[in-house]
Amino acid sequence: MAEFPDRTTVKMHVIDIVPRYVETDQAGVVHHSVYPVWLEMGRTELLRANGLAYKDLESAGYLFVVAEMHIRYRRPAFYDDNLKLETTCSSVTAGKVEHTYRLMRPSDGTLVAEARTILACVNPEGTVRRIPKFMYPG
Repeated sequence: MAEFPDRTTVKMHVIDIVPRYVETDQAGVVHHSVYPVWLEMGRTELLRANGLAYKDLESAGYLFVVAEMHIRYRRPAFYDDNLKLETTCSSVTAGKVEHTYRLMRPSDGTLVAEARTILACVNPEGTVRRIPKFMYPG
């Protein structure tokens, strides 16, 4: 079993996103269905910045399922844009983790999208369980 840190210490992490051709429509605009995938990428890398990996959490019996997702599309993103996705762990309670996101186009300062997700912690049988103490921000 993997070693887990005593506490998570990184609350916010930024990743680069460059939309691929397959993620766009014929006008070169990123399709709305791609954004949830990018949000998951942001969460995954935030975990990694804290020394955690989903596969290790899952091996230890902690599964995280998306219970809520809200995305506000403010401006279009385009094929080959250089974007920055800021993912913040905004709240951790006994049964859920909330993240907020800001997708920016730094070249012109445009806020492309804002989002919020709530993840529930469940065991392998799908029953809600307490979030491990080490996942609470230190």
